[in-house]
Amino acid sequence: MNPLLDGLKVLDLSRLLPGPFCSLSLAQLGADVIKIEEPDGGDYARELSPELFDIVNRGKQSLTLDLRQADGGARFKQLVETADVVLESFRPGVMDKLGCGYDTLKAINPKLVYASLTGYGQTGPYADRPGHDLNYLGYAGVLDQTGLAGKRPAMSNVQIADLAGGAQNCTIGILAAVMGARQSGEGCWVDVAMLDGALALQSMALATHHQHGSSQPRGKDMLTGALANYNVYRCRDGKYLAVGSLEPKFFMAFLKEITPAFLWKKKKKKTGNASSSTADKPKPAGSGNDALTRLAADPKKLRRLMIPVRWAIQLILLTRTRDQWDARLAHKDTCVSGILTLEEALANEQVQARGLVTDSQKGPVLRSPIRFVGAQTRDGKSPSLGEHNPLFADQNKRRA
Repeated sequence: MNPLLDGLKVLDLSRLLPGPFCSLSLAQLGADVIKIEEPDGGDYARELSPELFDIVNRGKQSLTLDLRQADGGARFKQLVETADVVLESFRPGVMDKLGCGYDTLKAINPKLVYASLTGYGQTGPYADRPGHDLNYLGYAGVLDQTGLAGKRPAMSNVQIADLAGGAQNCTIGILAAVMGARQSGEGCWVDVAMLDGALALQSMALATHHQHGSSQPRGKDMLTGALANYNVYRCRDGKYLAVGSLEPKFFMAFLKEITPAFLWKKKKKKTGNASSSTADKPKPAGSGNDALTRLAADPKKLRRLMIPVRWAIQLILLTRTRDQWDARLAHKDTCVSGILTLEEALANEQVQARGLVTDSQKGPVLRSPIRFVGAQTRDGKSPSLGEHNPLFADQNKRRA
């Protein structure tokens, strides 16, 4: 069985959500993650949200060290000697003040990968500013495009900048740097900013900017509500359906399924002695798709012509419940799905079949979303504060 990251030693000084989510990914892939916490309370998440702490710190060890004290700093540097990665999420300069900055630790272990996950990065005029997910999304232009046309920006309960822009990019950076260190014998400093990562996710909006010279207003871009065939619709029971029939073939299949069959029956052609003309010849199959494809090349015209289509879809979808439509369209190649609550998503048959959800004493938790053939991910419980101090005390005695 492929051991994946087994034996990779990570010293994690991060707190709250983004850094711990990054080291959770590494732990699930087999790394040995040692969570370095202050003796007086540890990670702030332990008190602010014990439930969140348990979710993002599974499978890790907890060691309490006070880096502000000489003995704590010395013990941390001993751990660095045999570590592969140090992960920290302090503001720039804090680790230097603690005597544990990049240059200091690199001198102790040249192969060390030192990763800093911050809001704005190690450089630039915003480097020292505090911030949270909402701030990074605001500066990255993401928040301005999120929500309905004419309404205020919508706030997501998925921390896009923290997790997709920050934690996941930091995980990728760490793994790339570890591979480089193993080949060259030289580690490096991985500098990941959540603002940078959120901005890097703006592929579709940037494509619109290239095409039109500017971004589109909130709710007016191709994938934010401007199109009838890529939108959210209310159903009879007040629940919603996600219509993602972006390609013409999917949209035609969707329209044929929700409208009366007689609308799509081909009219019989009259027979006569007159010679046939080009106009009399039958249209090739898929001509409706072709027309939509041509319209897609002219977004403004497409949006204008889709207005009455959107109204029709809104009225039709109000005639059935979300689950009735979901069941009817599930196997019709339409790219349409029900919009589920979190509880419904956890119980969803596809999610269950993939084995993503597992139960803990405190409720459901999620396994690594990365699946392997020939290798396994791992899981575990979150540690109590200083739970593994005795283990490291024994190791220290053996060193002496």
